[in-house]
Amino acid sequence: MMSNTMPDANHRAVLLLAYGTPNDLGDMAAYLLDIRGGRPTPEALVEEMTERYRAIGGSPLNRHTGEQAAALGEELDRRGRPLPVYVGMRHWTPWIAETVSRMREDGVREATAIVMAPHYSSLSVGRYEECIEAAQAEQGNGIVFHMVRSWWRQTALLAAFEEKAHNALARFDERDGMPLKVVFTAHSLPSRILEQGDPYDDELKENARVLADRLGEIDWTFAYQSAGASPEPWLGPSLEDVVPKLAEEGYRGILVAPLGFVCDHVEILYDLDIEAKQIAETCGIRLERTESLNTTPAFIRAVADAVEASRSEANAESGRTK
Repeated sequence: MMSNTMPDANHRAVLLLAYGTPNDLGDMAAYLLDIRGGRPTPEALVEEMTERYRAIGGSPLNRHTGEQAAALGEELDRRGRPLPVYVGMRHWTPWIAETVSRMREDGVREATAIVMAPHYSSLSVGRYEECIEAAQAEQGNGIVFHMVRSWWRQTALLAAFEEKAHNALARFDERDGMPLKVVFTAHSLPSRILEQGDPYDDELKENARVLADRLGEIDWTFAYQSAGASPEPWLGPSLEDVVPKLAEEGYRGILVAPLGFVCDHVEILYDLDIEAKQIAETCGIRLERTESLNTTPAFIRAVADAVEASRSEANAESGRTK
């Protein structure tokens, strides 16, 4: 997956990174095996995840990522700074190592790498960086990579989330007097990252505060979702616990704004649209969510802005070291 065919005259490119997902449900066991680092996956977990993917008709993550890469390439073209945009997946094809190899073959010498996750954690963005480093070590360090580690503060990204939230809030305005809570969410991670000084939790809560300020007079909170199956403690509170609590407090509506995600995939289409909604219905409370960013123009502009900011920083650093 690529938006253009060759690097520019300076042999530069962009590497857009995402989690990856199997295109065939028959590949679920292999997919989970990779996610679990080669540890055998209990058959019950394979069956559970297969059913979740079947319930949503398969995850569109790979398709959306390809569309985002193409849209990013078009946006950079419009700005008069055309660059090819390659796609590398962490847990499925096209694997990051395979994409780095292809970039080398195409003559790329310098690239900006950006993960489709705006908030930094050593367990998320950091792992993608490790994949690039491993590929480089194996293949000979032929490309200079500039990693975008955190880009949630991009003005266009905040504007994109704000627009989606306003549109969703309008759906609740039709029912005057409904006590409504906005719940910003993101993918949970093992809570041990807090002891390691990881910025993930702080970045997300600051992001939620900034968006709440932009939205005006809203009643809001923050929760985590989609925790993994491992027995260790995960960041909370979990959305599954927050929904019943809000119902007990008298809220009749919840708007979930998943600011940690940038496109539709299983954590949105199943964890929110099916699982969270079922919990809400059981509690007698209405739950809606904001529309995903996918290829929203403001979102694509935000990615392009982050890429260009990284290139500017790299150029400035290069100038200081000469």
